[in-house]
Amino acid sequence: MIEMKDLIAKSMRDFKEGSIVKGRVLEIRPREVLVDIGYKSEGVISAGEFDDIDDLQVGDEVEVLLCRLENDEGMVVLSKEKAAYKQNWEKIVKVFQGDGLIKGKVKAVVKGGLTVNIGVEAFLPGSQIDIVPPRDLQQFVGNTYDFKIVKINDDRKNVVLSRREIIEAERSEKRQRFLETIKVGDTVKGAVKNLTDFGAFIDLDGMDGLLHITDMTWGRLGHPSELLKVGQELEVLVLDINKEKERVSLGLKQTQKNPWDQTEARFPVGSKVKGTVTNLVPYGAFVAIEEGVEGLIHVSELSWTKRIARPSDVLSVGQEVEAIVLGINKDEQKISLGVRQLEPNPWDEIEHRYQIGKQVKGVVRNMTAYGAFLELEEGIDGMIHVSDMSWTRKINHPSEMIKKGDELEAVVIDIDKQNQRISLGMKQLENDPWKEIDQRYKIGDLVKGKVSKIATFGAFIALEGDIDGLVHISQISESHVSKVKDVLKPGQEIEARVIKVDKTERRIGLSVKAANYSEEDLKREAAAFDTLKPGEDMVGLEQAFAAAAEEYRPGDRKK
Repeated sequence: MIEMKDLIAKSMRDFKEGSIVKGRVLEIRPREVLVDIGYKSEGVISAGEFDDIDDLQVGDEVEVLLCRLENDEGMVVLSKEKAAYKQNWEKIVKVFQGDGLIKGKVKAVVKGGLTVNIGVEAFLPGSQIDIVPPRDLQQFVGNTYDFKIVKINDDRKNVVLSRREIIEAERSEKRQRFLETIKVGDTVKGAVKNLTDFGAFIDLDGMDGLLHITDMTWGRLGHPSELLKVGQELEVLVLDINKEKERVSLGLKQTQKNPWDQTEARFPVGSKVKGTVTNLVPYGAFVAIEEGVEGLIHVSELSWTKRIARPSDVLSVGQEVEAIVLGINKDEQKISLGVRQLEPNPWDEIEHRYQIGKQVKGVVRNMTAYGAFLELEEGIDGMIHVSDMSWTRKINHPSEMIKKGDELEAVVIDIDKQNQRISLGMKQLENDPWKEIDQRYKIGDLVKGKVSKIATFGAFIALEGDIDGLVHISQISESHVSKVKDVLKPGQEIEARVIKVDKTERRIGLSVKAANYSEEDLKREAAAFDTLKPGEDMVGLEQAFAAAAEEYRPGDRKK
């Protein structure tokens, strides 16, 4: 017979801490389960380690991990969970050494990803959940998926998973099958996967195809989101295939009839069309005249006469308008439209309403350095050049005589229908005083006037009849004069002799110092004045203004 001490010694050799042993349930308590593993004492396992505690019965056999043979109370320390974990870990290691594929259930969202139960707790990084990392990780909790084990740390018992690798592998296989069977011209079905500024990516069951914005519709499209939305199913045409780069170009508009095919016949030049304003830009307005066909009304074609700075000043998006077809470019799919052509061009008969020589009235709308624009009627302007403002004065800027908003009279002196210009004159309202100047002013006459302008070479004197005469610096005083402004001041009244009258050059020469000269002295001074040459001092009245060193400027009160 085998003695008792031999049996005990044998049992001691069979039970090794850290090993998995079989035991039988002796008693089920509220918080623990008593298990007999055939050792000298029973073991206790927490009730929480049993997933199916309600189905557990006394006498059931369970596999447990022998943690300790004896604790402080003389009991065997057992663990059902640790036994399962050890068995699962060994299984997972074998899977990792094989193809690495395993099923698992997502347990919770943690920092950086998800925890997954694959028999042991594993980590699934956020970047490995899907091809495009999802924003909402909570949607995966509780779901079961296929995963690939990509990393194992045996010491730390860490497992890292990837779901993305499986998806990519599946998609790669589908792409290859797709590229082998598809050809240009085929019609395929897909769903909008993503939208960008330049187009949309269509998921063709694993293969991504690009639907460019220019191939979405025959009409104008500002952004793909105006026509498509993510998840929308489409039927598209294969336009191009690049097997090496695994790229497929798709077309949506090509599945529909091209509305531009018969545009020239349906919308001949000169015909009237109706449409809806779809977009306003600084240079014009786009008008949809039918589905997929838009025309452009350039800002210059909105009115014959009104000065329209922006189309939005007279049109709004959604507004229905009528227009005339001005031109069609079928290749570039462009139609030019005009609104002003719906009415007669007022410039066609402008010469009948504003005959040359006719006296007209208008309001000064704007001024430039070279003249003033007079509004004769809405949208019709005439321009008064500075040279046509006065017979007798050299006008450097219109503001010397008029200001914006003034109501003026003028005479039509020229019409340019082609460039839509009307030339007006103010001085033509009166007779040219220089035609009879030799009858009003004779050499030797004693005249009075006020200094109107000072120049380095002399002073201009405003005489009766709005005519200027020039007192050269040499004719101011018998004494030497270095600077005109030291002797004469603007507004000062003087008395002088006429020593030169030149009807052709439109100039009158005056002499202050000759006011008391004899007839012989006057002839001598007139001859001296006549010898002045261009470039030295002053020859004609017009050159005098141009050569003035102290040039008169509008608004400058000092001069």
